[in-house]
Amino acid sequence: MKTLVLNVDRDNDFGRKTNTKSPIIGIKDNINAANRLGQTDPEDSDLNAIFSAISIYKQLKRDNKDVEIATICGDINVGSKSDAMLSEQLDNVIKQTQVQDVILITDGAEDEFILPMIQSRIKINQIKRVTVKQTKDLEDTYYRILKMLDDEKVQKQILLPIALVLVVWALFILLNMTSAALGATLFTLGVYLLIRIFRLERNIVKIGKEIRSGLLTGRLSIYTYIIAIVIIVVSGFFAYNNTDFNTDVNFIPFLSFSSNMVWGIVIAGLMAISGHAVDIYVREKKAPWNYWIFPFSIMTFGFISSAIFISLYRSFRNGTSKFVIEYFLTSTFIGYIATGIMIAVVGAITYYYIKDIYMNEKKKTEEEVDKTLKLAEKN
Repeated sequence: MKTLVLNVDRDNDFGRKTNTKSPIIGIKDNINAANRLGQTDPEDSDLNAIFSAISIYKQLKRDNKDVEIATICGDINVGSKSDAMLSEQLDNVIKQTQVQDVILITDGAEDEFILPMIQSRIKINQIKRVTVKQTKDLEDTYYRILKMLDDEKVQKQILLPIALVLVVWALFILLNMTSAALGATLFTLGVYLLIRIFRLERNIVKIGKEIRSGLLTGRLSIYTYIIAIVIIVVSGFFAYNNTDFNTDVNFIPFLSFSSNMVWGIVIAGLMAISGHAVDIYVREKKAPWNYWIFPFSIMTFGFISSAIFISLYRSFRNGTSKFVIEYFLTSTFIGYIATGIMIAVVGAITYYYIKDIYMNEKKKTEEEVDKTLKLAEKN
């Protein structure tokens, strides 16, 4: 019966710190991986685990046992993704080595979360948890805490939210907005926790890389997106400062804020769409006809939303919750609604007209290509 000495690195220290590709199969590759990790981070607990696995492997070899050694690695974002990677690597190891049972080596309780996954695939003969012998004095504890804080995983999970809280709190205090500091801090911490829960870190990093790439390559959309965000923020402050809070009707402030915010959203949307359309035209060397409808839709939204919010605000502004229909029969309301509908109609008609032209040109081009191919085949 062939036995596998299996070392588990659930947070992928070998991959992150030594660029070692996993799974690591065989005594030679495991010794090389251990040496690289030892030279990179000699105090990593995974180093003790892999050397323990190597020691057990050599002892079994001396006892003339049929044995193999392997190390499987997960991902720094420990969880379902990491365990899925470990599961896939374990299947590959079992397939390549043809082992029948496992001696599992771990460097802590965290790795043992994968026990059910391993047991569902192969028999576990023994589990060895490797712990580093340390003295218990205060100096040693202080040193271990400092080393732990240098770990990338600890920095992202513990230090980053603390830093965000401190920065936001200090910023609001410097702006003499102490009363809003707690709310802003809780909001920032809540957003961070949502990002962690839904594992959106990679998407945020990707967006950051796209922004950096756009700034370096001169993509217009990056600048228009930034301008659009600034317009939204400025419009929000403007709308808040002009919101009517002196009322007994609860939803009057919402109507006042919304009516003051509508055109900021419209201008920001037009700015973002125009930049994106120009980028597509420059990159693909053709007019982005399918974006034609968006400016008309945004303008329609602006006129109709503005008319509705303003009329509702004026209707309820008298301090009662009674609906007053007269404010919806004014020339301003009718004019705004009619303008919005006309813009929508013009946008729809011109969109389908341009689409027909584009589709006809595309069809002619395809027919010409087909004719050329047929002539080439005949010759």
